[in-house]
Amino acid sequence: MKRIGFGFFTIILLLMMVISGCSQSNQSSDQKQSGAKQGQTYTIATDVTFAPFEFKDESGNYVGIDMELLKAIAEDQGFQYEMKPLGFNAAVQALESKQVDGVIAGMSITDERQKKFDFSKPYFDSGVVMAIDESNKDIKSYKDLKGKKVAVKTGTEGAAFANSIKDKYGFQIVTFDDSSNMYDDVKSGHTVACFDDYPVIAYGTTQNNGLKMVTNKEKGASYGFAVSKGQNKELLEKFNAGLENLKANGKYDQLMNKYLGEQAKKSVEKDTSFFGLVKSSMPSLMQGLWLTIELTVISLIFASILGLIFGFMRVSTNKVIRAIGLIYVDIFRGTPLLVQAFFIYFGIPTALDFRMSALLAGVITLSLNAGAYMAEIVRGGIQSVDKGQMEAARSLGLPYGKSMMKVILPQAVRIMIPSIINQFVMTLKDTSILSIIGLAELTQSGKIIIARNFESFKIWLIVAIMYFIIITILTKVSNRLERRIRHGKVKSNES
Repeated sequence: MKRIGFGFFTIILLLMMVISGCSQSNQSSDQKQSGAKQGQTYTIATDVTFAPFEFKDESGNYVGIDMELLKAIAEDQGFQYEMKPLGFNAAVQALESKQVDGVIAGMSITDERQKKFDFSKPYFDSGVVMAIDESNKDIKSYKDLKGKKVAVKTGTEGAAFANSIKDKYGFQIVTFDDSSNMYDDVKSGHTVACFDDYPVIAYGTTQNNGLKMVTNKEKGASYGFAVSKGQNKELLEKFNAGLENLKANGKYDQLMNKYLGEQAKKSVEKDTSFFGLVKSSMPSLMQGLWLTIELTVISLIFASILGLIFGFMRVSTNKVIRAIGLIYVDIFRGTPLLVQAFFIYFGIPTALDFRMSALLAGVITLSLNAGAYMAEIVRGGIQSVDKGQMEAARSLGLPYGKSMMKVILPQAVRIMIPSIINQFVMTLKDTSILSIIGLAELTQSGKIIIARNFESFKIWLIVAIMYFIIITILTKVSNRLERRIRHGKVKSNES
């Protein structure tokens, strides 16, 4: 039992070392920016689908008001930073758990948030507006919302405003994590309207997002750059000083005109046909697909090791060892993968006061989760082998361990192969959940592209086709491998 426990912790340690190396080699994907050759480097989190403040352009670079503002301030104040595109909710949680030094993500300065975070001076005065589908002629004011559903995005001024008037006007609220899904819900008719920050809706309408504004702008809060309470005071001071300088030299006004003025209308994507979108989106989607495959392969290597260890523990003759294996399997099969990802990426580092890369957290999550299912596959495969095989091996003088490795396991592997391949497919699909902690795998890459061009149907069709091709190839290869193994077994029996 001590050997098993030691082996388990050795594997976890090896996992962290290997993925830490991988995460360091993948830092280039996090867009490291610098304003000067010298100075401290800060880690800044941001949203990924909040145009015009942060989104990806056709070249795969994160752009927008927040991105260019921070870059200009860094150049003005002489500090370096590393950008972490996580999504708004994950960015706020990362700041709360001190995984990052600051957040710039169109974040409204509210009394509640000021209890947890320190904010810079406001860099943008926002507001709230209601938008509906451009073909809708029935909704003209808040009074027309009675008995209907409206969409909001979590953490936005629009969500706060909608909640403040929902009882007065008698409508229900449906919440989304990103703007593009919220807009799609309105256009599909599931909700009749959405409330969002004015600059976001205004920019979206110039980019042909299929919506139109039907109310005047309501007074709203201001956006600010945030750091943890009592932390990174120097960074906050640099941001404020740089912002003041940009306003004084005119660069701030130039930036606002670029994304909210006449220049914004010129940035509409030219070719929105299916094949045009394939051409413009494929570089980003291929990067996402590669990360999906990378996560799947690395995770399954460690999941297979964990599966063997805990699979053997599940069939052990020792009650304590069996109980340990059962506890591991029940924990990771009995809790959602999303909860596991949050706990590993946010919970553990907060409790132990250290930082963990999203890639490392993602691989650990997938490895532990898939390892629990692999353990059951191993257990089922071993128990499917006739008990007489073990009895025969022991009667020949082979010890239990050698009998298991030399006699039982080779036969069990043949039985397990279809289930192992199926687990590979399931793990590949599960990588999409890790977008919640900022990993830009294939599904997240699709979301990011939609935030730029609002072509949700065509982009999701392209993403679905890519998943279908990869999974079909994998299934064909697994079927061929299974036939070869069975054919080899038949030959060996005949001989």
